[in-house]
Amino acid sequence: MNGLVLRLRSAPAFRLDLSPLTPERLAGQSAEAVARLELAYGRRKVPVGEWFEVRGAAGPRLLIEGDCTRVDRIGAGLSDGEIRVEGSVGAYLGIGMRGGRIEVSGNTDAYTACGLAGGVVKVAGDAGDYLGGALPGEHRGMRGGAVIVGGRLGDRAGDHMRRGLILAEGECGQYCGSRMQGGTIATLGRCGARPGYAMRRGTLLFAGPPPAPGPTFNDGGELSLGFLVLLARAWKDLPSRFASLSRSSVRVQRWVGDLAFGGEGELIHWPG
Repeated sequence: MNGLVLRLRSAPAFRLDLSPLTPERLAGQSAEAVARLELAYGRRKVPVGEWFEVRGAAGPRLLIEGDCTRVDRIGAGLSDGEIRVEGSVGAYLGIGMRGGRIEVSGNTDAYTACGLAGGVVKVAGDAGDYLGGALPGEHRGMRGGAVIVGGRLGDRAGDHMRRGLILAEGECGQYCGSRMQGGTIATLGRCGARPGYAMRRGTLLFAGPPPAPGPTFNDGGELSLGFLVLLARAWKDLPSRFASLSRSSVRVQRWVGDLAFGGEGELIHWPG
């Protein structure tokens, strides 16, 4: 991978904030200049070079290597360029991201793609709670872009989600799509309790085992939804198992709710 490479020397004891290091913020800087930049580490400021071996030159691509489970806010506010992480990362990956691409070969902590407005986030492993959700006290979660997770979603994925797409190849936790106001979440695995809790709009699509909707979802019975053919076609070029999703029929089971909140969202089971 051409571009700047950051190799973590050792796992930090406290949380390390990597938000200043995005391709557009580092454009044109040498490895030596990047190494002198300061990062928030607990209550202190430390130079990048204290924690990372820096090589290459800043450009549209950034590679981060090492166990970054205590490294937070990677790709915060990213609007252009590509960040790839070889390892697992901490919380707030891609928070406020507006464009570009982030790929993680391991797992991510809570609030991945929080407030995502554009771009693509791909996580090969599992994602923590509140993926694509809103920060505490806010009422706007993910509102654009796409998130692809190869493993399991934590609880409350897509909380307050307004637009965009979340695809999970594994299971999803409890309260998936809670307080959802738009967008689409699809999963190939099992879903935890109370999917779509307090949702008003949006679509939860289950291409694996059927969900167990709460009592405030109206059973709409079985019906044919032709738009699913177009939806599956739109996923053909994605780097995901969803690209090869094949169904012999567009006949599905549909539930509408959450009626306790005047919701008009939908839970769809699309059996194989």
